[in-house]
This record gives sequence, structure tokens and C-alpha cells, in this order.
Amino acid sequence: MKFIKKTDFIILLIILACSFLGWMFYQKEYKSEAAVAQIYYKSELVETIDLTKGVDRRFSIPQNKNVVFHQFSDGSICFEKSNCSNKICIKAGRLKTVGQSAACLPNKIVLKIVPKNGKNASDSDLVIG
Repeated sequence: MKFIKKTDFIILLIILACSFLGWMFYQKEYKSEAAVAQIYYKSELVETIDLTKGVDRRFSIPQNKNVVFHQFSDGSICFEKSNCSNKICIKAGRLKTVGQSAACLPNKIVLKIVPKNGKNASDSDLVIG
């Protein structure tokens, strides 16, 4: 009795190849794009950070001093400290590619990476509800 058939293995390789090609396309399309980080508190935009390379700083927003962000000199940003219990926001790691996001739900803070020039013409619109 075989655990995996030859056709199953081929299908698995095709799925992995398509996933890898999709990831490569995403990286090529959005990696080099200039980005800014937007920080939302209770669904309101409170701060926009330009992710220029060469800037290395730690900061927090006035609405919640218990959450500390770290902007790195390579153009990435992350949650560094938080007083929430599960620390999922910190485990999200560094964000620097357009489309990435992290949230600290107990503190009602969302960190999103968006294009510096705003919305692109190729972006899709989505209405829910």
C-alpha cells in the first residue's frame, strides 16, 4: 500500500511551483515601492510614518504610551513592546512590504504598510457589508 501516488506528487509540485511564482511576482511588484506605515487607534488614523532608510528610532503614540514601535534603518517597522497578554503583535515581526499589517487588538492599534503615493489605479476596490 502506497502512501502517496505519483500523480499526487506531481499535483503537489505544481501547487508549490504556482505558490512560489505568485510569491516572486508579489515581491517584484511591491518590494521596491516606496511605502509609509499608518498607525490606527480605534479605527482612526493617528500617525503616518515615512519608512525612509537610515532612520532608526523607537516611539509610541500619544493615545497609548504602553505600545512601543521600532522603526529600523532598513525601512521596516514593528511592534517592540506592548502591555497586552498574548503579544501576537510583537510576534508579527518587521513589516516593510506594501500590504503587510499587524494589530494589537487588546490595545485597539493597527499598523499597516501602504504605498507612499496613495492608492494605485490597479488596486481593487472591495465593499463589505
